[in-house]
Amino acid sequence: MWKKLFEPVDMTQGDPVRQIVKFMIPMLIGNVFQQLYNTVDSIVVGKYVGDNALAAVGSAGPILNLLLVLFMGISVGAGIMVSQYFGARQRKALSMTIGTCLTMTFVASLIVMAIAPLVTMPLLKLLNTPAEIIDWCDRYLMTIFLGIAGCAFYNILGGMLRGLGDSVSALLYLVIATILNIFLDIYFVAKLGLGVPGVALATVIAQTVSAVLSFLKLRRRTDCFDMKAAYLKPTRKYLSELVRLGLPSGITQAIFSLSMVVVQSLTNSFGPMCIATNVIVMRIDGFVMMPAFSFGAAMTTFAGQNIGAGRLDRVETGAKKGTLVAMATSAVITVLILLFGKYLMMLFTNTDELVEQSYHMMMILGFGYIAMEVTQCLQGIMRGAGDTMAPMWLSMISTVLIRVPLAYLMTWMTRSPEEPHGHFYMMFVSLLVTWLIGATMTYIVYRMGRWKSKAII
Repeated sequence: MWKKLFEPVDMTQGDPVRQIVKFMIPMLIGNVFQQLYNTVDSIVVGKYVGDNALAAVGSAGPILNLLLVLFMGISVGAGIMVSQYFGARQRKALSMTIGTCLTMTFVASLIVMAIAPLVTMPLLKLLNTPAEIIDWCDRYLMTIFLGIAGCAFYNILGGMLRGLGDSVSALLYLVIATILNIFLDIYFVAKLGLGVPGVALATVIAQTVSAVLSFLKLRRRTDCFDMKAAYLKPTRKYLSELVRLGLPSGITQAIFSLSMVVVQSLTNSFGPMCIATNVIVMRIDGFVMMPAFSFGAAMTTFAGQNIGAGRLDRVETGAKKGTLVAMATSAVITVLILLFGKYLMMLFTNTDELVEQSYHMMMILGFGYIAMEVTQCLQGIMRGAGDTMAPMWLSMISTVLIRVPLAYLMTWMTRSPEEPHGHFYMMFVSLLVTWLIGATMTYIVYRMGRWKSKAII
């Protein structure tokens, strides 16, 4: 029974919804643990160091995401290629894909390690990061980037295992890393007094351990591919496919990160208290979003394997029924978060004002989570089929043409002598509107059906 639990899921057979849910549940649990990384970091520094330290960890997020776009592209491209070649049972192509992705991850790690020290502090200053937290932000980011290779392989190897249908092993190693991260957070901050850099160091160590475990598991998958030195040399065919499939997602992430950097600059103008509020809301928001991200990733693997096997009928059936299940799941979790959200927010801070303000912002976002299920599920289907361009354009329109201008416009329209920067809650209203518009656009593009002709097989 234990062995069967860790077997890969062949999503080309059986009831589509059952296979999607079976594959998704470990990913959902895994995403919850993944979110615990940032959440525990925030809780520990908020409780043991203070609200300014909490704000520092949150302010570093957009810059961190901006410099990780290379890995996002490799990860998405790898997941699509692995799932389609696995579904088509093409052993050599799968082996070449995995080898190419491993090499490119190593190269990308070196690039980020070289660039990060040069741009981190200038970006923090450009964002008008408050003087009280800017040094903490810089030290946090520098620690993360020094150990970026472990973090990168941790995410990309987990994506490969999921592409092979093995979401349980990826979950197991993530749980191990998360538990290790929690203990190290408390030890480095509460015991050794390392402050904000301490939580970054804990994250690096924990993710490196998970990366090593994932690599060892991948090496044992000799049933479907070979890991030889010859396959580590990138070839034009697989490298070009990786770039074609991964570049749009990398660009999407870069644009999204840039827009978040711009929005973070607006958030910073409201001061450390509002920055801390934003951090708390985004941490809770990360948990509520878990079903959307999990179903979206499961849809990508489901579509990839079935496109590879030539089962377009299963893809369409799974897309329709899976999205409805995802929407129902998100509705239930959203209600629970709105009912008990205050208790979660109390984990981050002892300041009553922060708890109340964070809860009010969360109430605004609550109406948009079901819409995000539609966006993530249908865009996941498109990506799995090999169409990464449509989700890229949809994300660009949502974040660049809608989200950023709307945030600035709505806060500007609510300016007053008492609040010269406008009402802070308009930041969250603009995000809600963006989600609703994005879901509508995604549904229209999915129904157009151009994604059906984008397979690499």
